[in-house]
Amino acid sequence: MGMSDYKGKVKCIQDTPFGYTVSVISGKWKMVIIYLLAENQPIRFNDLKRQIGAITYKTLSSQLKELISDGLVKRKEFPQVPPKVEYSLTDKAETLLPVLEGLCEWGAKYQKK
Repeated sequence: MGMSDYKGKVKCIQDTPFGYTVSVISGKWKMVIIYLLAENQPIRFNDLKRQIGAITYKTLSSQLKELISDGLVKRKEFPQVPPKVEYSLTDKAETLLPVLEGLCEWGAKYQKK
């Protein structure tokens, strides 16, 4: 179903597929995290933090937990000391990559050179 299927019928945006999608990837960092995971998976927490830069540890942890609960990111913990944890995209998240690619293409077309 596309946007035209809902024209004139939307009472609450959260009830639409668009609303669901926005709720899953909304926020300042979630699409950035998904993008970086797609480029570098699997990746450890501190490496991800280093690549993002301006995000706090608490915010990154919170955003990763939300992405995990939404089924977009998987967390693999290795039983060793010190603990080692890696993050990667799930198959569900992989289906979002063409959407991110479309956003990149749009940005390349309209970004001021």
